[in-house]
Amino acid sequence: MACTEAGLQAGFHAIGDAAVTSVVDGMRQAAEKLGLARVRAARHRVEHAEMLTPETIAGFAEFGLTASVQPAFDALWGGEDGMYAQRLGAERARTLNPYAALLRAGVPLAFGSDSPVTPLDPWGTVRAAAFHRTPGHRVSVRAAFTAHTRGGWRAVGRDDAGVLVPGAPADYAVWRTADLVVQAPDDRVARWSTDPRSGTPGLPDLSQGAELPVCLRTVVGGRTVHVGPDE
Repeated sequence: MACTEAGLQAGFHAIGDAAVTSVVDGMRQAAEKLGLARVRAARHRVEHAEMLTPETIAGFAEFGLTASVQPAFDALWGGEDGMYAQRLGAERARTLNPYAALLRAGVPLAFGSDSPVTPLDPWGTVRAAAFHRTPGHRVSVRAAFTAHTRGGWRAVGRDDAGVLVPGAPADYAVWRTADLVVQAPDDRVARWSTDPRSGTPGLPDLSQGAELPVCLRTVVGGRTVHVGPDE
C-alpha cells in the first residue's frame, strides 16, 4: 500500500505456493483500500514466482503483477527426476514455472538469470522456456525472446525500450549465429508462427544440441561495453 501511494513499484521475493498466495492476498487487500486501478498502475513485481496455481495466476492478471522468472531453473532442476521432484514430489514439481498459463492469462513475463545461481546465458534462457521440461508449460521461441528483451524493460516501466526502431535507445547486442528459423517446439502454443506466409521474423535455432549464438558486441546507450573474442 505504501509503495502504491508513493507511485513506486514494489518487488516481492516469492517462490513457493504459500509465498505467492500471500502476495496475491496482500494485493487484494491493497486494492480494496486504494482501488484496483491504482494497484495495477504501480505494476508491482514478483521475483521467481515459481509455484503458482490457477487462482494465483488469475490474481497476477487481476492486479497487474509482473512475473520476473528464471527459465534456467527448470532446465537445471525440472523434469521427473530433477531436484524439484526430489524435494516436492513429482506431482507438485510438474506445476512449477507455468509460463504458458501465465501468458494465456495476460500476465507480463520478464526473464532473467538470477546470476550467479544460474549463468548469464540469454539464449539458453530462451531455449529453456521454449523447451520446458514440462511440455504444457512451454511457450514459443518468439514469446520467450520477447520476455527476455522487451519484458525486462517493461518490468521496470520502460515500455519504449527493448526494440530496434528509429529513435529508440541504442541498446543492443550483435550475435554470431547460424541460419534463422521460425520455431515453435509445441504446435499447441504457436501453430501459426511457423507458417512462412506469416512473415514472422526468424530467430536462431534453439533445438536441443544446436549451437547457441555467440555475443560479438554489446552496446548500451550507444556506447560499446563489451567486445567478444571473435569480432
